[in-house]
Amino acid sequence: MSHVLETTVAGRKFKMESGKVGALSDCAILVSYGDTVVLVNANASKEPREGIDFFPLSVEYEERLYAVGKIPGGFIKREGRPSEKAILHARAIDRPLRPLFPKGYRNDVQIVCTVLSVEQDNAPDILAMNAASLALCLSSIPFTTPVATVSVGLIDGEFILNPTQAEREKTKLTLTVCATKERVMMIEAGADEVDEDTMYNAINFAFDKCQPIVKFQEEAMSKFGKEKVEPVIYKVDEDMEKEVRDFSFDLIKEAMYITDRDKRNAAMDAAKEKIDEEFSEKYPDGKADIGDIEYRIQKEIVRNMILNEKRRPDGRAFDEIRPISCEVGLLPRTHGTGLFTRGLTQVMTVATIGPLGDVQILDGIGDEESKRYMHHYNFPSYSTGEVRPLRGPGRREIGHGALAEKALEPLIPSEDEFPYAIRLVSEVLSSNGSTSQASVCGSTLALLDAGVPIRRPAAGIAIGLVTSEDLSKEEVLTDIQGIEDFFGDMDFKVAGTAEGITAIQVDTKIHGLSKNCIKITLEKAKKARLFILEKIKNCIPEARKELSPYAPRVYKMSIDPEKIRDVIGAGGKTINKIIAETGVKIDIKEDGKIYIMSNDSVGANRALKIIDDLTKDVEVGEIYLGKVTKITNFGAFVEILPGKEGLVHISKLDFTRVNKVEDIVSLGDEILVKVTDIDEHGRINLSRRDAIKKESDEKDEIKQQK
Repeated sequence: MSHVLETTVAGRKFKMESGKVGALSDCAILVSYGDTVVLVNANASKEPREGIDFFPLSVEYEERLYAVGKIPGGFIKREGRPSEKAILHARAIDRPLRPLFPKGYRNDVQIVCTVLSVEQDNAPDILAMNAASLALCLSSIPFTTPVATVSVGLIDGEFILNPTQAEREKTKLTLTVCATKERVMMIEAGADEVDEDTMYNAINFAFDKCQPIVKFQEEAMSKFGKEKVEPVIYKVDEDMEKEVRDFSFDLIKEAMYITDRDKRNAAMDAAKEKIDEEFSEKYPDGKADIGDIEYRIQKEIVRNMILNEKRRPDGRAFDEIRPISCEVGLLPRTHGTGLFTRGLTQVMTVATIGPLGDVQILDGIGDEESKRYMHHYNFPSYSTGEVRPLRGPGRREIGHGALAEKALEPLIPSEDEFPYAIRLVSEVLSSNGSTSQASVCGSTLALLDAGVPIRRPAAGIAIGLVTSEDLSKEEVLTDIQGIEDFFGDMDFKVAGTAEGITAIQVDTKIHGLSKNCIKITLEKAKKARLFILEKIKNCIPEARKELSPYAPRVYKMSIDPEKIRDVIGAGGKTINKIIAETGVKIDIKEDGKIYIMSNDSVGANRALKIIDDLTKDVEVGEIYLGKVTKITNFGAFVEILPGKEGLVHISKLDFTRVNKVEDIVSLGDEILVKVTDIDEHGRINLSRRDAIKKESDEKDEIKQQK
């Protein structure tokens, strides 16, 4: 039986329909917003997965190009692996939902969001986030807290709810907020240097706009929701837990109170060995459970230390940043490098600039077709001192790279100001907390070192949180290290400049953040950001004036767009010939702008002249040095510009009568000619006689002046 429920969000119809499709899924719903339609299927395994110590939630965001009337590019005409945007959307759906499942629930849960139809005014990712929560609420899966999601724009000082495509092009802010009835669960933002007060107000605006959607989900759950199954919660045997805690608590506490990370880890390893020796015979199959008890004791000790004793594991003050160092110009042959170190977190970013033809082509359901600024992030095993196989980038690497890209994108000069494609690669050399924000700092250094005239330097910082069980007490921590991230409740990343915020990403492990926590975090992040920016300024105050000698140079010119085909030629024959002759790279834009890239100025200038000649209009009265291409009994044809030929009639070859054309010129000769006329058919008439006369007159005039 089909169930339908409708409401209105930002003046557009929001509709859900269950029971119509996907009958074998626990819950399958079609959710539409305008003409954007997403199918969400939610399912869970019947039994918990054995041998794991985490909640196995899987979120997939499937883009179908038929949703925007496209056929996939390339040889294989079907969708392949998820695009980077699809991976980012899946991560964004996962983050607010995961903390709301029962603790200790270990059944496999899969949420598949399939985008079926896209109207660009109504973003499918925002719809999918609402639909995923709604599907879980209607299913028998033990999830009972609706999460609503909205996007917010900022145009002329006014907040815009779920901005349309035209509004997204004008906005200074792209903010996504997920919220329950009581708290904010997730924040994701990209901004053009928006100040902290405006950002805080935007988050509050979003929270308020989430509430009607929460009520809509509650109504749907009460009307159409299935009865929830009783979750099987994994618990360690009580007797074992008491024995292990009694024996190990003081051992672990002693280790965890050591401020030096390496010494603390060594002491913790020694404590675990003693615990294993004590219980390995009595509980031979209990290694995983003992490890779980050890983890919970560590977490309890660290959280109590911060929340009640007001001290951090490494002894820093709550708003103190670890020691910072900045360095540029490390690698001699790259275009720009920046090494940023904060405590034991270290990231090296390498900047490469290239021709505009190196832009990344995007084949997806969005309206963006390419991008000239790219940021990639690598997190190898050695960055944590571990040994594991090196694979391609995972979801985490893609997410961190996208966050750093978002943080710097508003500061990148326009194509007119800096006509290059730009790629940044952040290599994590050592990881102990917030490598994504270290990559923002390292990227700023690399861009300045490469001579990219960014608007202002950017920096990023991660703020953490520890709360009491009932959320009544909370402590906010600046510049969290690994142990505080691992055992804490929040990773609130903020990047920006001295003028304002450019990016935010928030992960939380609890049932949301209070408004007070958000406000304090933004304030602390600004203070930390300004401190780090001063360190960057002391290292390299502005972009270098000269590019690296190994970086290509760009030469610009503009032509009439109607002449583009003359430069390209049939099948690209003309442009390929220019490239072969001069060794340059050429990018031609639809508006007639031409970018020539080369390390050889001679080759570049030759290419400029060839293109200029190809596109130059022949002017009556002008004198040209042309080449004789054909001889007839009535005159000679002369090419005066590439592809532009005119006739010198035999009567205009010389001052005296000419009986035979070959008496004056031969095939291949270069001669001066004057354009005397261009007839209605575009035929060019030339005169050698008039050109010679004009040249002679000019020489006589010069002699008289002397």
